[in-house]
Formats: sequence, structure tokens, C-alpha cells
Amino acid sequence: MSERFALVTGSSQGLGLAICQYLLESDYVVIGASRSETPIEHERFIPAKVDVRDEDDVVELFEIIKETTDALHLVVNNAGICQMSPLTEMSTDDFNNHLQTNVVGPFHIMKHTYPFLIQNETHFINILSIAAQKGYPQMSAYCASKHGLNGLVTSLREEWKHLGVRFTNLIPGAINTTLWDKIDVEFPRDKMLSIEEFIEVFATVESSSSTISMPEVHLNHRSGEIS
Repeated sequence: MSERFALVTGSSQGLGLAICQYLLESDYVVIGASRSETPIEHERFIPAKVDVRDEDDVVELFEIIKETTDALHLVVNNAGICQMSPLTEMSTDDFNNHLQTNVVGPFHIMKHTYPFLIQNETHFINILSIAAQKGYPQMSAYCASKHGLNGLVTSLREEWKHLGVRFTNLIPGAINTTLWDKIDVEFPRDKMLSIEEFIEVFATVESSSSTISMPEVHLNHRSGEIS
């Protein structure tokens, strides 16, 4: 079997870390990009310290990738931030940071993936959120950024249609990760998806035939949305 190569952003913890571990078990060579160290030691794991907001950092990332491969089979745009705050109390810097991380970061990644595309094969899996399609109070920056990423992907799907590459937006409800430890609001964690349940769905999408198009995949806990 020829080697397959995957790039995962936000690889140091939570969903990104679990995605990397799943892909390594699935025999990918995985490039894990994150601002902090990814706690994986594996012969097929290539760590890269990258801030996706900084295009120079992303250019350096692809120089690292070029040393190993000239083609990417899978790109997972997972890096992201989420803060809760009333609009009137949110600083412009915090609002911009959401846009830079959650929209501009994936823009940098997809832009510089272009020379590494495999016609009719490369698959972009983008980790969005139900907040990409619905508004929530005290989450204006996060919702705006996820709506923005959805628009970016929708446009690029049409722009690169002739290349036969695939784009799948995973749109989950709340997932029980350490993200919620940093939010000063109590939510019922037992009504959130587990990381393992998320990976079940991710695995289905990742392993699907290259002839199958799944533009959006929605997933949620059986109890529905938390509030």
C-alpha cells in the first residue's frame, strides 16, 4: 500500500489530538500543526509548531511538508478558538482573533495546500459547528467566524470543482472537550457528544470512497442541542 499523507491543524489537544491518533492507526503519515506541542511520539507523526493566523508560519509548515511529500491526501482544518462574551463587553482584539484563527487560518492552509492537491482524491474535512448555521447569545464572534468559514468553503468547493477534490464540513453540536473548562458558564456535559463518538463519524467520512460527496455532515447528542 502506498503511503497516504494527512495534515491536521490544532493537533495538540481535544479533537485535533484524537483525529491525529485515529489517522495514525489508519496508517497515514500525519503532519500535526499546532501552536503548542502535540503529545504524540510515533514514527509516522511529524510535529510542526505553527500559528495558522500567520501566513509566514504556514509557508514554513509547507516547506516542512515538502521535505516528506509533494501530495496531501487529507487536510483537516480543526484549529479554532471559542470565547463567550456579551457583544458590548468583547474587545475588538478578541473579535478579530476569532476571525483570524477560525477563518483566516483555514484560508492560509487551503491556499498553500494547492500545490499539494491530488486530482480527484484530496479531501478537506473542516471542523465547523452548529454555530456556522445558527446564532447563539454571547457567542457573536464565534458564530461570525464559523459562518465565515462555511462561506469560504462553499465558495472554494465551486472554484476547485474541476480538480475533483472534496470538501466535507463536519457540523457537530457540543462536544465534551477541555474547551468547556475555559468557559465561565455551566453546561450539562452528559448531554454533549464524547470525543469517541465524534471520531466514529469522522472515521465514516474519512474512509468514504473518493466518488462520494458529503458536503455537510451534522451530528449531535441524541438529547438534542444543549442550552
